[in-house]
Amino acid sequence: MFIKILIGGLTLGVVYALVALGFSLIYRASGLMTFVQGDFLMLGAFIAYTLYVTLKLPLVVTVIVTLLATFVIGLLTQKIIIGPLLKRGSGPIHIVLATIGLSYFLQNFAMLTWGTEVFNFPSIFGDQPLEVGSVTIVPQDVWIVVIALICMLVLHLFMTKTKLGTAMRAASQDKMAAGVLGINVPLTEGLTWAIAAVMAAIGGILLAPVHGVSAMMGVRISLKGFAAAVVGGYGNMYGAMIGGLLFGLIETFSSTYISSDSKDIITFAALLLVLFYLPTGILKSTIIEQA
Repeated sequence: MFIKILIGGLTLGVVYALVALGFSLIYRASGLMTFVQGDFLMLGAFIAYTLYVTLKLPLVVTVIVTLLATFVIGLLTQKIIIGPLLKRGSGPIHIVLATIGLSYFLQNFAMLTWGTEVFNFPSIFGDQPLEVGSVTIVPQDVWIVVIALICMLVLHLFMTKTKLGTAMRAASQDKMAAGVLGINVPLTEGLTWAIAAVMAAIGGILLAPVHGVSAMMGVRISLKGFAAAVVGGYGNMYGAMIGGLLFGLIETFSSTYISSDSKDIITFAALLLVLFYLPTGILKSTIIEQA
């Protein structure tokens, strides 16, 4: 029973972590806060649903097209909305309001396009339980955890081992100095939003077979992902991963052993407890600077 609950917590936690990564990447790159990550997750799930279920495209094609589409959406968000607002002298609060407005727009767009009901997304990896000793494991849950962790590892390697990732980190630390060195700062900022959208879309694709697809699916996930980013250390990529996993485990174990009705109370009480003793989160953002 414990192993099954643990896997369930990790399954939920890695999705929170993917969303939290987007929050942290954007804040680290530009010092801005966004509230549209959950809606990128929702769009990714709906695009995948349309391609895989409605149009019957192969899974590989579905994933590639979905990630490319959300990459473009994230990039356009920065180039069309965020960038122009900053050039006009808008402050961080205006960016927050803009992303909140975009969030409501995307939710209503989804409801007008696909409807308000919850759509069933077929299991990608199979839902036939496997007996491992005395433990019953659903392959889909295991694969969700494995794929999400691989995505986090790939992002880590991209940010620390590639020239483009190094340029993005340099631009996030000092835009003026990065520009003097020949780094295209606007490009790196656009790529940050695009990568954040892709991370959220991956979470949407992984979560869709478990909870279905709906226009409001990103709202709760976005809130938990944001809280996970704060707990981990807002702006810290690795802290976001830890915070996401922690939130998923706390929510799942509290739901099982205490009460499913009070899981959110317990989860956010844990958030307050962490912030009371660790105001800057579990990890500090300087870790990215040293990576």
